[in-house]
Amino acid sequence: MTVAARTSGTLGSEARPTGWAPGPVTDLFVHEGPLLLRHLGAPADLASHRARSGPLPTPDLPALVTLLSDAAVRGRGGAGFPLVRKLTTAARGRRRAVVVVNAAEGEPDSGKDSALLRTTPHLVLDGAAVLARALGAREVHVVTGIDRADTTRSARAALAERDDRRLRWSHRAAAARFVSGQARAVVELLEGRDGLPVTAWEPAAVRGLHGRPTLLSNAETFAHVAVLVREGPGAYASLGTADEPGTTLLTVSGRLPTAGTPTDDRVRVDSDPGPQARVIEVAHGTPFSHLLHPAELAGPVLLGGFHGTWVEGHVLADLPVSAAGLRRRGLTLGAGVVLPLGARACPVRATAAVTAYLAGESAGRCGPCVNGLPALADAIRCLADGEDTRPRLHELCGVLPGRGACAHPDGTTRVVRTLLAHLGRHVHAHLSGRCSCASACGGAG
Repeated sequence: MTVAARTSGTLGSEARPTGWAPGPVTDLFVHEGPLLLRHLGAPADLASHRARSGPLPTPDLPALVTLLSDAAVRGRGGAGFPLVRKLTTAARGRRRAVVVVNAAEGEPDSGKDSALLRTTPHLVLDGAAVLARALGAREVHVVTGIDRADTTRSARAALAERDDRRLRWSHRAAAARFVSGQARAVVELLEGRDGLPVTAWEPAAVRGLHGRPTLLSNAETFAHVAVLVREGPGAYASLGTADEPGTTLLTVSGRLPTAGTPTDDRVRVDSDPGPQARVIEVAHGTPFSHLLHPAELAGPVLLGGFHGTWVEGHVLADLPVSAAGLRRRGLTLGAGVVLPLGARACPVRATAAVTAYLAGESAGRCGPCVNGLPALADAIRCLADGEDTRPRLHELCGVLPGRGACAHPDGTTRVVRTLLAHLGRHVHAHLSGRCSCASACGGAG
């Protein structure tokens, strides 16, 4: 199946960052899709949404558990945790549960949650309402990023329209930090503290907001719930594969390319475009060659965002969009971010820039972030400058994961580790002065 190639519209700009320092993508293009994004261009207000979508079914807990299990719905925030396990865990709690829609999108190149909240916000809120009612929850909290002003305005406008008499809706804006979207950081924010990760001995579904069972997932996950309960498992499973029914949203970003950036009729190119991205909805099982321009597959691709994995474009081309299939290849779909580097740019220097950014984005509350990530950033910077620091990088990538209060050190080391493991020929060429971007790098060797 080939994803629709027609651009249904641009959402315009969020705040524009200065220089390379990551901020949210400034131009977000959204393509029509078969499930979540099939009503692009339609009015987003509640009355119009209900007129085209019909009544919202409210299955009880056992029925919803069956639906989510049959459809194998997993969280779309990065970890891919089965939603039904969060639901059943929260339902077993002794206190009344809470539902949290996490659309903070601390990953600067992710635009899928923003796209949903700016084009079809009530689809997301419907999914939250379905889960809240099944749990007997009375509170739904929505969190967006403070640097995504248009998304925040759209979310607040939609929340003001909701007339669910049994639910109280609220909104909070998270700080513009990479770790702001981490689950425990969101709970901290909602409890009135700094929205930064802290060590948690129990998952939020067991003990979350104010000690109550908290079903927390990202906006896309809730949108899938709303579609599933309306369409039924048969229609939902008509797309995707037997093991992974349905669709997923991907954000294909143009932040990393410094040369050879593809252009076609789907992407607007300005003289000073800033970071651009397109959000596409694709059925599971679709080969990446059907989604990406040949020029985007001509060089390495950072798959999964800044906490993702490097892969050669020609290797990725024939792989399917499948969380499980990619995991078997040592890759991750993560939060659904795809960052093509282009044929003439340097993955070593790109990794050094990403690692330096991530080292500065930590909460600064545990040793792996305070000491380990700066050391990792320094070692990869030296590699980019022509010093063979691969032994040091292997050492750091071996000791940092699994030791932090959150997964920030794990994700940061993953980018470096897969540079060495999957793009070894690029690293060797860089150190030998034969890097494909030698003119830009000035020769590393």
